[in-house]
Amino acid sequence: MQEFDVVVIGAGPGGYVAAIRAAQLGFKVACVEKASSLGGTCLNVGCIPSKVLLETAHRFHQAKHEFSEHGISVGEVKIDVPTMLGRKANIVGQLTSGIAQLFQANGITRIEGLGKLRANKTVEITAADGKTSTIQAKKGVILAFGSVPVEIPPARTDGKNIVDSTGALAFDRVPEKLGVIGAGVIGLELGSVWQALGSEVVVFEALENFLPMADKQLATEALKIYKKQGLDIKLGAKVQKAENKGQGVEVTVEVAGEKQVYMFDKLLVAVGRKPNTSQDLVEGTAVKIGERGFIEVDEQCRTAEPGVFAIGDCVRGAMLAHKAEEEGVMAAEVIANEHAEVRYDLIPSVIYTAPEVAWVGKTEEELKAAGIAYNKGDFPFAANGRAKAMNTAAGFVKVLTDAQTGEILGSHIIGPCASELLHELVITMNFYGNSEDITLTMHAHPTLAEAVHEAAMAADNRAIHKVNKKR
Repeated sequence: MQEFDVVVIGAGPGGYVAAIRAAQLGFKVACVEKASSLGGTCLNVGCIPSKVLLETAHRFHQAKHEFSEHGISVGEVKIDVPTMLGRKANIVGQLTSGIAQLFQANGITRIEGLGKLRANKTVEITAADGKTSTIQAKKGVILAFGSVPVEIPPARTDGKNIVDSTGALAFDRVPEKLGVIGAGVIGLELGSVWQALGSEVVVFEALENFLPMADKQLATEALKIYKKQGLDIKLGAKVQKAENKGQGVEVTVEVAGEKQVYMFDKLLVAVGRKPNTSQDLVEGTAVKIGERGFIEVDEQCRTAEPGVFAIGDCVRGAMLAHKAEEEGVMAAEVIANEHAEVRYDLIPSVIYTAPEVAWVGKTEEELKAAGIAYNKGDFPFAANGRAKAMNTAAGFVKVLTDAQTGEILGSHIIGPCASELLHELVITMNFYGNSEDITLTMHAHPTLAEAVHEAAMAADNRAIHKVNKKR
């Protein structure tokens, strides 16, 4: 039996990062992955390809609707879907091959096949031809099984007209009418792609509240902007039935007790994801899988089986690639007996629509519920010179601080480059910094980052480029 110090099962963002970090720490590492390409769902059919399409859709929308405001004439604007998809595939290919090169450079053994944990840190591998083999981990095993889309009985995907997120990334033409079940991150991002490219998009959300996990002020602004852009978002809409009629999909929805029927060319089911776990994957071990399918772990991702860790989407917490990566690093370092931790209270969340929506830390609603006295500082991009020049002046930056100490407790941004601007606040919060740390930091002019600066100053009632609210 071949032996390694560390064996990682799964080569998604959590798994491949764990493998690389373990190799950096001097371990002999193997990474088992059933897919032929590395990078997992995120790189192959998730985070990266969706961002490629979002970028194309945003540029198409600008060329068609905004260039004229700059005095630019381009004639009739058309979208070549096959070329767009080809660019997406090319970028994904470059990045997956890049991971393969990193594996080679770090001396990581890549093993293709389905990995299953067995007793005493052994891993059983089933190849595509059905043949099995077993390898041994001397130091530790890291489980990075990932997640899969949730299916709902009223709308079973068929890979043709009723699709999950993977299918919605591969439409060979722009659907005339697209239905989306679920107004979460995936539904909004992919709905925005095809709406910007010309689809008539209707989004059905069963909940009455839009983006309930986000700050209410942020969610309210996002809903207003999305609707203005043309996304028809129906809240409190429960899908009863979806039938593939060959040329399209008939969807029956109940809204406020009333049944409504819609016809779409395509229907995207985006109601969330679930852990890609089963008892068979950890048979004969003490690893525990909870009722919702998540592997039970402690704060450093240890399972109940000695020397076995689990990370990413298959454990508690946000199903986000960056959270999985940080857990992968932590697991590798704990195996090496180094101090490691993840700040679970500071996991950034981003919706990569145009404009972007990003937040970290506490919402106003959470602070109120906890009885924490706080100050709020916000600043609109409409008062930011760079945002005006970019013709992207919708949205705002919002900073929530402790009323006594000024420590930043929550940061919320909707607007241009929100995903990038948020990290100045994440870093400050990671060091338990306060609004004054940002206020006293000189920001270049004119930049979008000045909106962060002004919001931090507004929390202390000293914003310069807006009227401060009386307290």
